[in-house]
Amino acid sequence: MEGINMCADKAINTGNPAAQKAGLSPSTSIQVEEATILQLQQAMEKGEVNSQILVQQYVDRIQKYDKQGPAINAIINLNADAMNVAKALDEERATQGPRSLLHGIPIILKDNYNTKDMPTTAGSVIFKDSIPPNDAFLTNLLRKAGAVILAKANLHELSFGISTVSSLGGQTLNPYDLERNPGGSSGGTAAAIAANFAVVGMGSDTGNSIRLPSANNNLVGLRPTFGLTSRSGLVPISKTQDVGGPIARTVSDLAIVMDIIAGIVDPDDPSTELGKGKRSSSYLDSLNEESLKGKKIGILTDFFGASDEAQATNEVIKVAIDDMKKLGVEFVDITIPEIKTIDAYVVKMEFEATFNKYLDSLGEDRPVLSFREMVEEKQYLLSIDKHLTSSLGLTMDSTKYIETFNNRQKLQNVILEKMRQLNLDAILYPTVRTPPALIKEERWEETNGNLCAHSGLPAISVPAGFTANGLPVGLELLAEPFAEAKLISFGYAYEQATRHRTPPKLTP
Repeated sequence: MEGINMCADKAINTGNPAAQKAGLSPSTSIQVEEATILQLQQAMEKGEVNSQILVQQYVDRIQKYDKQGPAINAIINLNADAMNVAKALDEERATQGPRSLLHGIPIILKDNYNTKDMPTTAGSVIFKDSIPPNDAFLTNLLRKAGAVILAKANLHELSFGISTVSSLGGQTLNPYDLERNPGGSSGGTAAAIAANFAVVGMGSDTGNSIRLPSANNNLVGLRPTFGLTSRSGLVPISKTQDVGGPIARTVSDLAIVMDIIAGIVDPDDPSTELGKGKRSSSYLDSLNEESLKGKKIGILTDFFGASDEAQATNEVIKVAIDDMKKLGVEFVDITIPEIKTIDAYVVKMEFEATFNKYLDSLGEDRPVLSFREMVEEKQYLLSIDKHLTSSLGLTMDSTKYIETFNNRQKLQNVILEKMRQLNLDAILYPTVRTPPALIKEERWEETNGNLCAHSGLPAISVPAGFTANGLPVGLELLAEPFAEAKLISFGYAYEQATRHRTPPKLTP
């Protein structure tokens, strides 16, 4: 693996009382802000810190900044058992060694990931006390790898929105500007990771729900190819568009998580058969600072905004393109006019049946019997009622659904044909056409996420820098099916050359 900095000296500090609580020397502690998984693992291997200290340090930050101070309001529930889990993992490390690079690493889950020991709420008061009988498949993989689930994060209620407000969790704020929203629907996870409430987070993406909040919070987010990661045990919206994936401060952290969760067949999610044998042998080992050299990337000009506000984003992306040229990329402007004419939006036609199946999985303790009952009772934010009501009664056996679903393959074919014609390694565009929106604004028309969501193709969003008034901008790269290793490596090369990741000043 090229270019990975294993040096942890910047992460080590002294004098924090959390060390005493964890059984280490009173002079031993860790500066967790911006620390990477590799840095933390090196510190734990040296005995300079342990998982219990990390848990305490992140809990301290959550207590300081989530409901107090700037009151980011990213967290719905803290895991009361996190310290006990960390202690057991520390003891296991001492006797047997680490399970993986995630051993002892505190993580945050979007609160639509089932956890058998904590409520899984989807941000809704309806599910406030709903504890599923089993972990989500991805939750289980992360636990087996030794990750410590520190907390569950707020999301746009039932994942149907892009500003991260919910009846249970309220409004999550953007830590870079408290008057702006963090994006959504995985905005709680993104705001938490940006504010250093944990090392890495997990989100889900139906339309743009990993990449939009990553862009709005100066983070890295990946939407994997449909079928590469499991969706069983995630509170769903869409049978054919939901995917789970990581949100991280660095590309290397994202790659480490992908090495744990990708390409594993889940018997409860038939889509994972598509990803069988398609994962990289190691996403972490694929990282290469020279990976962009000699590559050809298409700039999708159709996906740049034309409004005055969009110009701030466009300027940042133009600089990013110039930086990539210096790294050896050949760019060509492209348009794909067919994108505008192919209707591949199936989400609302899949919502009711998919949601009912999830409710059935909760057994007799489910808080509502059916999607219809939930819609009729309206115990959720009225702002999402139009989405839910318009989904009621739609089915996946209608002619309209079959035609629209088949358009997904048409859309993918059009994109891949353009890439073949021009010999492109990837396609580039802004993750969002405008900077983070003001609280309660949902500019669906400004998001670019549906291109990969509707086509089933993978895409990564990486920090591209900041506007003149300090708002984060994300750059998205899309490629062919199961090209995650390439996209991650491209993102890494750009990240290492530009170093745009900057923590928010409001949560020092």
